[in-house]
Amino acid sequence: MNASKHPVPEARWPSQEEAAASRVFSPGRIGPVETSSRTWVPAMVPWRCTEEGFVTPEILDWYGRLADGRPGVLVVEATGIRDIPSGPLMRAGHERFVPGLQELVQVVRERSGGETRLFIQLIDFLTIRRRPEREAWVRRFLSVEPRHHEAVRALGHEPADDGALRELLLTLEDEALFGILSESEVRDLEMGYREHVTDTHLPNIAELPDVLPGLFADAAGNAEAAGFDGVELHFAHAYTMASFLSAKNDRDDGYGGSREERVRLPLDVYRAVRERVDPALAVGCRFLGDEVIEDGGRVEDACHYGVAFAEAGMDFLSVSKGGKFEDAKQPKVGAAVYPYTGESGHECMPTVRIEGAAPFGRNLPLPRAIRAAVREAGHETPVVAAGGLNEFDLMERALEDGSCDYVAAARQSLADPDWWAKMRGGEGATIERCVYTNYCEALDQRHQQVTCQLWDKDKESRDVGGGAPRLSPDGKRRLTAPPRSS
Repeated sequence: MNASKHPVPEARWPSQEEAAASRVFSPGRIGPVETSSRTWVPAMVPWRCTEEGFVTPEILDWYGRLADGRPGVLVVEATGIRDIPSGPLMRAGHERFVPGLQELVQVVRERSGGETRLFIQLIDFLTIRRRPEREAWVRRFLSVEPRHHEAVRALGHEPADDGALRELLLTLEDEALFGILSESEVRDLEMGYREHVTDTHLPNIAELPDVLPGLFADAAGNAEAAGFDGVELHFAHAYTMASFLSAKNDRDDGYGGSREERVRLPLDVYRAVRERVDPALAVGCRFLGDEVIEDGGRVEDACHYGVAFAEAGMDFLSVSKGGKFEDAKQPKVGAAVYPYTGESGHECMPTVRIEGAAPFGRNLPLPRAIRAAVREAGHETPVVAAGGLNEFDLMERALEDGSCDYVAAARQSLADPDWWAKMRGGEGATIERCVYTNYCEALDQRHQQVTCQLWDKDKESRDVGGGAPRLSPDGKRRLTAPPRSS
């Protein structure tokens, strides 16, 4: 990729009067939920929960700080629907998580003065393992089959048993070894084992269409009990539901192949959730406008899905791009593959160093096309756009030209959680602007507590409320943004 560095463009900030009359700060509606503005903070995983998935004081600080800016909608991080260990990722698959989630809802209510509507993103993901050392993989994880013996005999070897075959394989150079192994075995060795929705020979994968609707519905019920205003079903990026929607999904059980079959399970999940929760709870999804991988889905697929979701009754459609495993970089031995390291990942979170157009509003054609298809089909379902939306005029134009109905900003909201309030109050000149180097994303890749490089310029200042700032374990990074200055 021949990337060039794009400067962060100068911004023109509105006066208080202009902001009050703008589309950005006009009231909106997400199904049954009214919003004070068209501003949106999408889900970001800060890695601050306990290893068991419970809310912590650090999580309350994180979302409380984002709520200080009073966005119209704030979406809580990808939250697991299964009651299984998943590290410091928030979970909602059991009633025991509800009290912590209730506390989170209350904090956001208080810090936003009741202005911010709080949604929670629900996610399912399949098993993924770290890239193994070659010796460990060959000796412990390779399932020796007759075809392996046949392949080495063709090379002139005659191992006495499976153990001898394993030892022989360890002596081979890559080219010879890879010629003996299957494509999936080479992938497991080089990238780490990962389940795919197309692995229907595995019982747990084959039964996903029977299991997932109920799991999503249970988690949504817990979210409703905690007091959330809405649920965002995570149908995007590298995870289970996006993999069902993917053009690479060739399951032959009625849940893969054609667009109609690929969208079948996502619609089943939505309907199960909608039936479980009260009509007053908004339910929508985040999905991909373009997979950005070879033989992956494109905007035409996304338009088809958007219309299907709107016809089913979803309350909103949040559009993302890329972020897939298929083109991710090979991880180091002992690390897991990360789905934001290839071209699709760069398009998901474009930085100032990227080939082609600048990252600011780069992905707007996708929600614009999906929204047009949904409108042509006779639906008014709100569409949310994201991707480098970092200044007022860009967002106002996106709302004006039909690209979207809500404007979402993750990294800029991280850099300055108060930026919405500052913009609305005519104090745009005081906004701390994201530099789009993806410092935050690099921390996420290592599953470290996510912070912003701009916060540490003011590491010694007190946190909101006057307390000493929480720091990362090494004492080098603030864990929440400095308090508002104007």
